[in-house]
Amino acid sequence: MTYDPSPARRIHPLLRVIRNGDQTVNSCRAKISGRVFSAAEPKPEKKGLELLNLAGAQQAVALHDPSSEIDLVSLTSRQLTKRPKWPEVEPASTSFVNVSIEVTPRPDDKGSDGSDVAAERIAAACRNALPKAKSKRPPGMVNRRGRLISATVPVSFLDTLWTDPDVTFVQPAETLSIDLPLEEGDTGRTERKIGGEDVHGRGAGILVGIIDVGGFDFAHPDFLRADGTTRFNRIWDQGGSFRTTAAHLGYGCEFTQAQMNDAIRAEAAGGLPATEIERQSQRSPGSHATHVASIAAGNEGVCPEAEIIAVLVDVPLPEEDRERRAFTFSDSSRIIDAIEYLIATANEIGKPITINVSLGTNGGAHDGSSGVTRWIDSALTVPGRSVCFAAGNAGQQDSTGPEDFGFIMGRIHTSGRIPARGLDTEIEWVVVGNGIADISENELEIWYSPQDRFEVEVLPPGDTTWLRAAPQEYFENERLSDGTTVSIYNELYHPANGANYISIYLSPNLTPGQFRGIRAGVWRVRLRGVDIRNGRFHCWIERDDPRNLGAFGGMQFWRFPSFFTEASNVDSHSISSLACGNNAVAVSNYDAASNRMNITSSQGPTRDGRFKPDIAAPGSKILAANGFDSRDALWTAKSGTSMASPYVAGVIGLMLNANPGLNAAQCLGILQRTSRPLPGGTYDWVNDAGFGRIDPETAIQEAASFSNRRDLNA
Repeated sequence: MTYDPSPARRIHPLLRVIRNGDQTVNSCRAKISGRVFSAAEPKPEKKGLELLNLAGAQQAVALHDPSSEIDLVSLTSRQLTKRPKWPEVEPASTSFVNVSIEVTPRPDDKGSDGSDVAAERIAAACRNALPKAKSKRPPGMVNRRGRLISATVPVSFLDTLWTDPDVTFVQPAETLSIDLPLEEGDTGRTERKIGGEDVHGRGAGILVGIIDVGGFDFAHPDFLRADGTTRFNRIWDQGGSFRTTAAHLGYGCEFTQAQMNDAIRAEAAGGLPATEIERQSQRSPGSHATHVASIAAGNEGVCPEAEIIAVLVDVPLPEEDRERRAFTFSDSSRIIDAIEYLIATANEIGKPITINVSLGTNGGAHDGSSGVTRWIDSALTVPGRSVCFAAGNAGQQDSTGPEDFGFIMGRIHTSGRIPARGLDTEIEWVVVGNGIADISENELEIWYSPQDRFEVEVLPPGDTTWLRAAPQEYFENERLSDGTTVSIYNELYHPANGANYISIYLSPNLTPGQFRGIRAGVWRVRLRGVDIRNGRFHCWIERDDPRNLGAFGGMQFWRFPSFFTEASNVDSHSISSLACGNNAVAVSNYDAASNRMNITSSQGPTRDGRFKPDIAAPGSKILAANGFDSRDALWTAKSGTSMASPYVAGVIGLMLNANPGLNAAQCLGILQRTSRPLPGGTYDWVNDAGFGRIDPETAIQEAASFSNRRDLNA
């Protein structure tokens, strides 16, 4: 077999950006990004750094005039002496990243037991690359499913991976977004009781898996049986250290049902609150995770008799302290770890499982080809498993009033068509300014047909010289006069989907003593047709959740989302990339009170034209359990696709209770068949509601009866 003579093509451009940083740079990178972990501390830039109390994201945006793009992006940082391009550096050996690895299949690559020899060899090498000392080991693990590997590896180990001839491609894990719902207070009871209990059994024979953030209030009355014990079977706290890490987990800690019940009894006897006795790493009042679990499987939820298995993902919330947010190492690989844990637990208990994930990502091709979505599709081929994903809350593209800044989170996609060779189009990409320095690394990806060839040019704000890259050309670590670093990769034939793609990365100056945010302003991206047969393209921004990281020298440092201008934004294809898998169910937010879709619900289709989202469910002003708060305030209402998705996960749980032999594809097909059009609509798929609003009773009846056949030969 002839191998690719250019090993660097086997690694995603973002991993090249990370690999090009030395240990000092990656130690700084780890403080502002959940995608990198460092066991080494960067040298402090200056003593006495003043930390601000965290303000809300809206306060940050309010520094700008949302009606004026010019005011929004005015430049603030002083100019530095122009520096040359960074030289080659030794890769960081005490910094770590999470990756998905695809191994090249070979007909002779099977062990005596049928296993993939090369895949197991590479997985073992990933395990051996981690430090032996527990104190220096990052939170993470190595999983393998066939020829796909999910692994935590040292940055320095990337060189080994991309030169391994058995490696097809190495992709980074994607940034996880919390996509926090709108708080609605107490709006009155939300009815979730579903008829046909003789068919679905209230979910008594199934498990409900919840992967979420904020903490699980296992002692809330909505999760207690009549005898006072909890319906949570176990909780894996991925960021927890309260209990010793179990050997089978690799990181975090696990709370068993027996431990939780002991804590509940201790509280009843006059002790501390049960959730203080068994302390999770997150216990946020009004917890997102508790609310989601309540919808799917609380006593007032869709599956009131099901046992609950929960995974608390270590994605820091905005109100959490800066140090915890700075040292968190969490991305989409944690979803893989969580799903593998839930599936293993379901196999151990011997019950079907329906899983809900109300978290999202916005990077990648949005066609189901990412390492995470392919992994999940592979895991869902076995009967008795299903996963629901929230479609996302990025449907809003315009401000609805002077205090509404939801449009920033909604302007994440653009698309268009270059009709002929020599013609071009421009995209306007905004990085905020006006007293805010954005020190997150901003990413933009452009995906287009393999039939075409595009040239890309980038013009930084205030400059007159465009940075240009033709197909198969790239810039790495191009330093601007203010220290901002630009990397551009114009790649052909992505190994996972065959599409062409252009990646652009804007990095702050992470050099100690010269720390600066990314240059603020409108970055102009020009696409020019070199050879055109199709001409269509789609472009997404990887989104940050706004977070205040402190102040220095009169400047507020933030991780802040970049976005497209109103002129460039295209209001479609904003669905979370996690929800673009083939077998997962993508759920949008239906406002039952107004009989219409919620304006914030993200839209499809996928980049490759598949129909996502699949189904709409009630997700507006949904009353459910109010976790970790006063027992005088047991309930709270929230709005978002985060609330719609667990409703569908609960319905699928009842479908599996009625017919445990269903697989994920069949569950998806039944939901599509039994959905109902919105008022005035048809049965045609639409980009915000999918195939329509869910009809739970009909879906459950269809699940129970569809396999009944009549033998015409009898």
